[in-house]
Amino acid sequence: MSDAIRVLIADDHLVVREGLRLILETSGTFVCVGEAADGAEAVRLAVELQPDVVLMDLRMPGVDGLAAIERLRVQAPQVAVVILTTYNEDDLMIRGLRAGARGFLLKDTSRERLFDAMHAAVRGETLLSPDLLARVLVPAERSADRPDSTMTEREREVLQGVAQGERSKEIAVRLGITERTVKAHLANIYSKYGVDSRAAAVAAAMARGDLAQAEP
Repeated sequence: MSDAIRVLIADDHLVVREGLRLILETSGTFVCVGEAADGAEAVRLAVELQPDVVLMDLRMPGVDGLAAIERLRVQAPQVAVVILTTYNEDDLMIRGLRAGARGFLLKDTSRERLFDAMHAAVRGETLLSPDLLARVLVPAERSADRPDSTMTEREREVLQGVAQGERSKEIAVRLGITERTVKAHLANIYSKYGVDSRAAAVAAAMARGDLAQAEP
């Protein structure tokens, strides 16, 4: 399994870590290279072991998951982080994505969605489940007829695709433009929001109300 995706599990509950390890070890694609019981240990092991992905719980003793994600962005920026939590809170999702996470899943997620989120994270993409997207894409304070002063219509379409987990090539085909044009739009979006990743751009757009309601 030399080409397996290497995963570090960070969760303060032993039974959760053992369950996730079993799921990964029977996948044929992923391998668990380490386990951490708190955020500080997660950061230390991620720097030491250099996994491809960290499955990060948010509520842990000492250094919590959000703080750990922020530290990893500085100390091991090449390591992708997928949040796996029991807390179904919009604010946590936005804060986690803004801190640098590339996915947000609840612990009752399916095995397939967990794998999909980790694959997307390794590719540098962000994958959120449709129910989470539908809940956070439109803040209550946004007026439906208020024009967006931040992004062009095309930039919003591109970012909507990113939020739904589409790759640049898929966005290009859907919109009838080139992949290079999609990347140019993304560069403009990053500049306008002052961010440097797809996940951070999605989080910033969620917070400011710059994304339209996801279609069911």
